[in-house]
Amino acid sequence: MKLRRRLAVLAGIFLIDRLSKYWAIHWLMPKASTPLLPFFHFTYVENTGAAFGIGFQRNGFFIALTIALLGVLLYLQKAWADKNSWIQIGLLLVTGGALGNLYDRLAYGHVIDFLDFRIWPVFNAADSCVTIGALCLAWGMRGEK
Repeated sequence: MKLRRRLAVLAGIFLIDRLSKYWAIHWLMPKASTPLLPFFHFTYVENTGAAFGIGFQRNGFFIALTIALLGVLLYLQKAWADKNSWIQIGLLLVTGGALGNLYDRLAYGHVIDFLDFRIWPVFNAADSCVTIGALCLAWGMRGEK
């Protein structure tokens, strides 16, 4: 995938994440939680840890970890430029999601989460990109040697 297209995809992921979190801050935060379906709510959460509340109040650690992860991802995008499209898409999704959550940590001191299925920790669009990207990477690597 060409550099221009990669940058456009990253910008798109980042923009979707920013717009959804802007909405969460300005519309959802005053309400705290709004049910949409019996099993799905929009719930405003400020997360200083990682997934499942791991590392609560360790924002500085996760900033450093994300920056290191971004370095590895940028290296892999160059080193794996000839790999299949599942790997390419996975790298872009994980990178875009990591950038979105890094922005929150730097700008607000926490990550803004708002998608709440009630049986799973509250998450956001960037988290979804990281998860789907990791699955794409795993799928793409299954046939690589």
